[in-house]
Amino acid sequence: EAVVSTQSTGVREIVHIQTGQCGNQIGVAFWETVCLEHNIDVEGKFIGEDDVLLEKINVYFNEIQGGKYVPRAVLVDLEPAVLDSIKNSKYGNTFRPDNFVFGQSGAGNNWA
Repeated sequence: EAVVSTQSTGVREIVHIQTGQCGNQIGVAFWETVCLEHNIDVEGKFIGEDDVLLEKINVYFNEIQGGKYVPRAVLVDLEPAVLDSIKNSKYGNTFRPDNFVFGQSGAGNNWA
């Protein structure tokens, strides 16, 4: 689910919250696409020459020390293994480690 806020400058910022195994798998595919569209490499660095791509990059990313861009995303799952697989994926280094929220026991004993 994406939450959009409008600041007084009119700049839009998106906070992307992805939950569960399916939500996280779709979310990672989303972020891979956004990174490719904005020329962000697997380490979060801008690799393009077209500064137009940087004009609105803060809609999706926060710029941190060293010119690295990290997705404005929170990844949530009851199963730590799901988020561990994301951390070890191709774009896993682009996410901030403190934006991974997981349980300790998993979802195996949840019954509806």
